[in-house]
Amino acid sequence: MSGAGPERLLDRAQVRQVAGDRSGGFHRPTPQQPDDTDSDGITLEAYRWGDLPSGTVARTLSLVFLLPFMLSNLAVWMRPAGRRTGPGVTVLCRLLALDLTLVYVLSIAGVALDLLAWRCLGAAHCPAARGVLAGLDGWSTGQRLAVLALLPVAAVGFLRLLGTRRRRPVGNPLWAVEPMVGRLRATHVAAALTVLDLVLLGARSAGGRTTATTMLLALAGAVLLACVALVGVPGLLDGAATARAAGRTAATLRAVAYGLSVATLATVALDPRGWPSSVGLPGFERIVGWASLAQMSLLVALGGLVLWDHRRAVPRGAPRHGLGAAVIAAIAVGLAGAFSAALVYWAGNLLGGAAGQPRAYNWTILAFMLHVATAAVLCGAMTLLSRGRRRRAASAITARDFPTAPPGASEYLRRVTRMVARARFTEWLGLLAATYAALAVIGLTTSVLGQFRLEPDRLGRQLLGLPAGFVWVGLAVGSSLVAALLLVLLLSGLFAYRTSWFRRYVGVLWDLGTFWPRAAHPFAPASYADRAVPELADRITQLAQRHAGVVLCGHSHGSALLALAVLRLPTQVRQRVALLTYGSPLDRLYARLFPAYLSEEVLRQVGERVGWRWLNLWRDTDPVGGWIFAAHRPGDPPPDAADPTGRVDRRLRDPRNLLARSGERWPPPLRGHQPGESDPEFRAAVRELAGRLRDQGRA
Repeated sequence: MSGAGPERLLDRAQVRQVAGDRSGGFHRPTPQQPDDTDSDGITLEAYRWGDLPSGTVARTLSLVFLLPFMLSNLAVWMRPAGRRTGPGVTVLCRLLALDLTLVYVLSIAGVALDLLAWRCLGAAHCPAARGVLAGLDGWSTGQRLAVLALLPVAAVGFLRLLGTRRRRPVGNPLWAVEPMVGRLRATHVAAALTVLDLVLLGARSAGGRTTATTMLLALAGAVLLACVALVGVPGLLDGAATARAAGRTAATLRAVAYGLSVATLATVALDPRGWPSSVGLPGFERIVGWASLAQMSLLVALGGLVLWDHRRAVPRGAPRHGLGAAVIAAIAVGLAGAFSAALVYWAGNLLGGAAGQPRAYNWTILAFMLHVATAAVLCGAMTLLSRGRRRRAASAITARDFPTAPPGASEYLRRVTRMVARARFTEWLGLLAATYAALAVIGLTTSVLGQFRLEPDRLGRQLLGLPAGFVWVGLAVGSSLVAALLLVLLLSGLFAYRTSWFRRYVGVLWDLGTFWPRAAHPFAPASYADRAVPELADRITQLAQRHAGVVLCGHSHGSALLALAVLRLPTQVRQRVALLTYGSPLDRLYARLFPAYLSEEVLRQVGERVGWRWLNLWRDTDPVGGWIFAAHRPGDPPPDAADPTGRVDRRLRDPRNLLARSGERWPPPLRGHQPGESDPEFRAAVRELAGRLRDQGRA
């Protein structure tokens, strides 16, 4: 379980913890009798892992700011199943992740170096900053830049500190990527410090280069190119033959970056020459623009590679698997750009507006506003276009379930039909590829325009005939939109951690994002599956040795944890295990989002490992869970008796009836994605699987 407490899942007022700790533990009912078995002779035990993805409230809220890093890391696990394009998608995702780190550091540098050190303490004379930075008034420009450069350096240190935290594994880790995280972390730290050096050296060189600045610029460029090569060469970071050499190279690059940063700060602070006169920090906007342009170019390349693989490998009419990498990467890039631009924009406003803002960030905020508007229009269009087909399919389902609606139940039947139609919207998620294409084109266009040093307001007046100041109003609205989004994310993180019912609907996204290990971005949250899955497998092994058999029951994302745990079980343990999944997204979502890792072939392996002692319960009203292998709706052809997959899925009619039973005021409620441990169908499935295990033991 994730959000619910063990008392609710076990349907007992008192429970006790029998293994694990506060973050993830195993619980049993407090025995009222000498034994703790239920009426069917089954010992109940629940595994609560809900605190593993988040941890403390402070950590949950801090990770909200690093949401783009988590999404960029998630994208690499969504790559298509094709072997030809897989390495290319992985490389592009890792390069995008590296660029996100650079954008993060550049946004801090935009506030510390461009706004504060150059503009406010230079010619702009920002009243809001004079009191805080009064001690730097008598310092030279180079000294102010060197001192305030410690802010982005501290930001890099914060990322490194956050990235070094990892989950405590139990037994052998599930993923074999943790050693690669150290290499990625060293590379990202080296690149982040180097791009900061380039900002400082570029500004210093605007007034003329010296031998020292030329050498430092050449070294900084070489280190940055080496970091890009280390991440961009397929198999170099994670290859078995090159891992040790890649680790030494990453550590060397990080050490060189440390020394380079010290030399750069000293050169900037001690150079006695005068600085050129300009509104903004010389060269800063160009570096930000190139980082944004590289980001969008990588995004377009990723989308093209994913779509090409899908068109080549997936037959017409088949589900759109493997498109999630491009979509999630686009969202990560959009959020990273929005957060960075909004930070600089708000800082400029807090400084009284006298400092102004870098032009490149104005384009980023404008792009984000266009992203949101375009996404809203496309999602609305997708909803309207699919409504007719979804309602017709839902009407056919409810007509088969309730062929003769009793008098007085017509309104409730319409409500059921609407809920089934809404649940079927999940089948249309493949159209998000069109949304991604539009977002990428908008972002690339604005990045290109920013390279030509065009003002958004001026361009709007000349090309579109917009009134003066109209675009600036749009920028203010866009920055407010980012602020609202950030506030919603913070509140969602807080309520998802504190409130179980809210976590059920929103926290599942966080659970999914923190499930996968850090294979692209080293500053993403650590994977809790490295602990949860081995812990589950070890506990199942212990229980199988003590009891006649173990029936594993997993709801929603818990079914994915159990599926991976089953794949780790020893052969002698699998023979005493049965599996019950309900509300499971294994096929409906996971097989489509992660086709290279949770495909139908992998799901068949799960069934084979447990000897096809597997039942999956699902409802048509569930927007998340569904069938694993076959729907088995009324009127569907009977399953092939020779194919064991045909005996896995069992559809539950929801609701059971349209009218209230005798002695009740209301008809049975619609369950949707809610768990159903107290449902008679669930208890019957548990008894059936337990019976199979007993029969096998007697045989």
